[in-house]
Amino acid sequence: MQIQDIYHVVEKDFEQANQLITSQLSSDVPLVEKIAEYIIESGGKRLRPLLVLLVCGALGYRGQQHVKLATVIEFLHTATLLHDDVVDTSDLRRGRSTANAKWGNAPSVLVGDFLYARAFQMMVELKSLDIMHTLAEATKVIAEGEVFQLTNCKNPDITEENYFNVIRNKTAMLFEAAASSAANLSDADKKTHAALTEYGLQLGLAFQLVDDMLDYTGNAETMGKNVGDDLAEGKPTLPLIQAMKTASETDRKLIRKAIRSGETAKLDQICQIVKACGALDYTQEAALRCQRAALTSLNVVPDSEYKKALIGLANLAVSRDK
Repeated sequence: MQIQDIYHVVEKDFEQANQLITSQLSSDVPLVEKIAEYIIESGGKRLRPLLVLLVCGALGYRGQQHVKLATVIEFLHTATLLHDDVVDTSDLRRGRSTANAKWGNAPSVLVGDFLYARAFQMMVELKSLDIMHTLAEATKVIAEGEVFQLTNCKNPDITEENYFNVIRNKTAMLFEAAASSAANLSDADKKTHAALTEYGLQLGLAFQLVDDMLDYTGNAETMGKNVGDDLAEGKPTLPLIQAMKTASETDRKLIRKAIRSGETAKLDQICQIVKACGALDYTQEAALRCQRAALTSLNVVPDSEYKKALIGLANLAVSRDK
């Protein structure tokens, strides 16, 4: 199943979500609206709102609030992107200049705050304390994950356990919250709710593991970001953590020095090291374990075109090249 096939399953709802996203960006301050529109329209896959729509479809939801929930999730995600790009001093995302590269750090942070505020305004309109609790907790955890990663930048001694804590909090948490809140909206029973929450978590982990692997195997044109960005930011992701366990002493010293300095001059050599020592295979197998866990969690969901799409989404998470 291709990504286009997955979007087709919720085509009408997805279009309504896109329209609502656009309409909710209005502001009395022109620059707020301009930056918000720029980042929203920058060509992202919108996987998290897609997940909301698919889960609601799989659980037989028949109302209209799922479109609003999908929009809330997208605004939360976009706000984190604006803040992340400032923290990481990134200048390229999805093949375009980041908002901070185009307008500066201060406007980017403040427009991120605007999107958080807009998300919580719409969240209140859903009139569900369970959903508000889930998304408020997710927002807190994502911020904590960002700070935790920041404190471990340029630290070559980070453990694999700490790495998984970071990617769970920073990336997988919003996937988890999207699936969980969609199950809440659909009045799922406890078993089904727990299973779909687990699906979102494992999908998010698989997605980030592959993303970290692509940082050493992809190309900038395909990915829409610079290859080696993680290394330049001093982020010790799983390919590097595993390479420092298994590579030669000389190669380990090279990787540790690169992490500490954020130096990418030896990027090609480091890419060869992580491949030769099996670190990329190790990372891919970790992603496949998460994918299998995600698929297993769908056993409680009745068969439908929506379930097939959720299965397809998990498969695509580990087979993509961008």
